[in-house]
Amino acid sequence: MAFVDYYKILGLSKTASENDIKKAYRKLARKYHPDLNPNDKNAEKKFKEINEANEVLSNPENRKKYDQYGEHWQHAEEYEKAKQQNQYQQSYQGATGGYSEEDFSDFFENMFGGQSSRGRSRQVKFRGQDFNAELQLNLKDVYTTHKRTLTVNNKNIRITIPAGIENGQIIKIKGHGGKGVNGGPNGDLLIQFSIVNHSKFKRDKENLYLTVDLDLYKALLGGDITVDAFYGKVKLKIKPETQNGTKVKLKGKGFPKYKKEGQFGDLYVTYKIKLPTKLSNKEKELFSELDKLR
Repeated sequence: MAFVDYYKILGLSKTASENDIKKAYRKLARKYHPDLNPNDKNAEKKFKEINEANEVLSNPENRKKYDQYGEHWQHAEEYEKAKQQNQYQQSYQGATGGYSEEDFSDFFENMFGGQSSRGRSRQVKFRGQDFNAELQLNLKDVYTTHKRTLTVNNKNIRITIPAGIENGQIIKIKGHGGKGVNGGPNGDLLIQFSIVNHSKFKRDKENLYLTVDLDLYKALLGGDITVDAFYGKVKLKIKPETQNGTKVKLKGKGFPKYKKEGQFGDLYVTYKIKLPTKLSNKEKELFSELDKLR
């Protein structure tokens, strides 16, 4: 396995702070983002390397393992367990001495299918690395369940995206991560969703919120109006003397509930009364008369 220097990829030294890592990642991710470098295979490869480096170095626990074990950092726990077991056996048998660097090398030689310097040939199976990816979608994209094809490590993977998935939510595609070691199972692909909302609706899980302008006369006298739901239109009856900020709930007109086929949240409509402008002289006279009556 070729050693990958994550610090070098981000242009940092091993003494870099968490803030340094965050700044370097953001700068490079913007530079090599596929949206800014369409059909550029080198930029796409660089973007994947940057994300991989950030996944490791931005996590304090993973960074500690990487600093200590280098290319074998993902198997640090197995090594530590083997080390503890060896120390226990030495203590039980009355032996002296610790776990040497030779033992460390032997362990990983064994793990990757080689034969240790002591002649051991047992191969240990290890699960492959999990891959992380981010998928950006518009809010309208997740209103209905649909399928989409993703390209991960030059492989096309067709996934089903359930309606109602939320911003930041992660789904796991089993077995589509890194290959297992010595016949071990493959890792998984973890996809985090970034939902972009360009609509006039605000979303809170399965509920939607909408502010609607209501003219003064309709608010005072009442009547019917038509408002946009997320899909389609809804006719609403306005009660006379409706106050500014009045909120009404339209049951079942919100967003789909995640993995609950046919179930929807609610749509909350808030009325914002819009005062008339550029009044004519006649209108001003009428308002003056109303003012006197009140």
